[in-house]
Amino acid sequence: MSEKKLSRILNAARYLFPKNGRWLVRTSLLFAFIIIDYAATLVFCSNPVQEGNLLARQFMTIYGIFLGLTIYDFITNLPIYIVLCLVSYTVNLPSWLSKIVEPCVDIVFAWFVAGAHFNGATSWFWDAPEMLRQAVGLSLYLIFAIALFVKTKPFTTNLFKA
Repeated sequence: MSEKKLSRILNAARYLFPKNGRWLVRTSLLFAFIIIDYAATLVFCSNPVQEGNLLARQFMTIYGIFLGLTIYDFITNLPIYIVLCLVSYTVNLPSWLSKIVEPCVDIVFAWFVAGAHFNGATSWFWDAPEMLRQAVGLSLYLIFAIALFVKTKPFTTNLFKA
């Protein structure tokens, strides 16, 4: 393989991981909720019939619980990961606009990804309404996002200044 081809491959491979900064943290936070759902399903599901998601149930029936759920999660979450990786390299918003857009993006991710996966994970052991579980997942995601993204100035007091 020539040096030029290798250089192109390495240059393209950098897009497989989100750019450092907010997008990397956002991707890690989202996938933490996905992994919680994945692990809870593996632990609590002893028969594919117990799975509420019909498509995941079909994969689990065909390939077995572990492999079927792994394939299903990989297929359904790969587009989210690809979009987050590409957006982290291609979208550079002005700071005034990113202060508006990024919280909206976090709210959408919190409801549709983190909330839905938290709902799926807790449905195995928490007998609460679906909307409540999803709202709790949304709240947890937003609490973590605020803690990770909002920069605060340390509170210091100058007791010795007159």
